[in-house]
Amino acid sequence: MSYKTAVGITALAVLGCAAGAFYWLRARGEQPVPEVVSAELPGFHEAPAAEKSAVAAAGTSPLPRESKKTTPPVDPGPLLKAGEVLEYTANVSKLNNVASLKLQVAGRGNFLGKSSWHLQAFAHTQNPLRMVFELDDQFDSYSDAGTLASLQYEMRLSERGQKVQSVQRMTATGQEPASEDATEARVLPGTRDPLGMMQYLRNVDWTKTPEVHSSVYDGHKLYDVRAQLATASEKVNVPAGDYTASRIGSRVFDGGVEMKDASFTLYLANNAARLPVLLEAVMPFATARVELLRAN
Repeated sequence: MSYKTAVGITALAVLGCAAGAFYWLRARGEQPVPEVVSAELPGFHEAPAAEKSAVAAAGTSPLPRESKKTTPPVDPGPLLKAGEVLEYTANVSKLNNVASLKLQVAGRGNFLGKSSWHLQAFAHTQNPLRMVFELDDQFDSYSDAGTLASLQYEMRLSERGQKVQSVQRMTATGQEPASEDATEARVLPGTRDPLGMMQYLRNVDWTKTPEVHSSVYDGHKLYDVRAQLATASEKVNVPAGDYTASRIGSRVFDGGVEMKDASFTLYLANNAARLPVLLEAVMPFATARVELLRAN
């Protein structure tokens, strides 16, 4: 794996599939496929409707010992809502609207005996860049309802005329066997995937917790991500409107060494939903800005 590719994957870990889309833009293309929402896993049972509007109390997924003080459980409250859809446009370097990204909360239910959220992301390139880099990718996360620790992470990629599917069952103990169509991924306790990490940062109460640490597995490699409140109130203008937002800066560590030439920033609206309204990434090969188009 090249150095630039590794940085792109790290972007995926920090900013969820938004920055991941930039990595795939750089590396892949040709013959898109229609956006098709995959069927729920046989092991995922949808929760009763009355439970869908609130995050469950902290789950049983343990966190790394060194992270317990800086990685609190998700705050209980209606920040995750089944059926929520967030749509974004991506600008890379001086090119505007080169890709679209959709994040959605597909539902809440029971995954292999654990209360969990089904999170999804869809990334597509847009013209004129699409004529060179055609990309149509889907990402699925089954994350613990209380901590958003990853239970299973799936990638369905359509790039350069080839389709690739990866299904990875997360385990910290080796005692959660993967199904026949999945691969067992050994991770640290409390590890999140990119989609769970995005929602976790959104659900942290930054007025009470100015910094958090989390292990993040992007489907290829395990990273340590350290996110910190940079500014509590900042004006942000995006296509969806004008917002006052909190600016969260993230640092990424690979094997204990900070990646110095990559920086990532997430802007969360200071409203009840704490909408992620703007994502920024500075990488060796490009700078990217992902702006909220609409929230449903």
